[in-house]
Amino acid sequence: MKRKVCSGIVFILVAIHCYSQSPDILRLEYTSMSSSFANLGFSRVKLLGNLPLKGKSDHFFVVGAEFNSIVYHIQTELPFDDGPIKNLYMVDLNLAYVYKWNNDWRIIGVVTPRVASNFVNGWENDDLNLNMTMGAYKDKQDVDRPYRLVLGLSYNSAAVVRIPLPVVYFEKMFHPNWSYTVGVPKTGLKYITDKKHFVQTEIVFDGHYVNLQNGIVLPNNQVSSVVSSIVILATMGYQYKFTKDISIYGVFGRTLWQNGVLRNDDRSEVFALNKQPSLYFRTGFRIGI
Repeated sequence: MKRKVCSGIVFILVAIHCYSQSPDILRLEYTSMSSSFANLGFSRVKLLGNLPLKGKSDHFFVVGAEFNSIVYHIQTELPFDDGPIKNLYMVDLNLAYVYKWNNDWRIIGVVTPRVASNFVNGWENDDLNLNMTMGAYKDKQDVDRPYRLVLGLSYNSAAVVRIPLPVVYFEKMFHPNWSYTVGVPKTGLKYITDKKHFVQTEIVFDGHYVNLQNGIVLPNNQVSSVVSSIVILATMGYQYKFTKDISIYGVFGRTLWQNGVLRNDDRSEVFALNKQPSLYFRTGFRIGI
């Protein structure tokens, strides 16, 4: 029974943080992206926490929150006032539920209200967006080659293309020291040297989409109301576990594709901030489950 409880909690957290490194009860993380070509990059500090709650008959709930502070580092002169994009913030509230469909499958539902803004005028209605995820997971750990599978759809009202996007997560141990993950938005390979040391390589998505209060007037008289960044990364990382659930990690990488832009109210690109290759670094402390 204890294993089923942990399994249910783990995969609610996978659904909540399908764009993150791993499901966490607590995580503090620092990320840096820099580009010598564009003389423009950003750093991000992330703090998140999740509280799992068990209901009746294998029903589970999770209440969580996530805070991101993003600072743009601009080392070149832009043809407009760059003050509105220098300090950005994102705050999420995660509400998740899982239902036991049968002995193999669980149904997952996640609702995430998000406030993303530069907050120069406090809070405004345009700062609020809604993310929703619906799907199912299967977990088989009592077999020779354990595996985990998550399938679903995720809708983000702030996305440039406002259609449901697939969530696919398949993780499998194919050797006592090796496992692989295939999916969107993460695919990778992990090598486990012992119970404390992990090395992994991944191709992952990262990014942000933040409302700019008051907007930015560009030289062509267009007005930008959003700053967004979408990147595809190739990374190599190392994780050290102090205990089964407590660890630190570091990840280095480079962008395979990057699109950092300003957008107007129609979500069309109006100014390119950075589409050049960038270096990527992420480090943090986490308590998993």
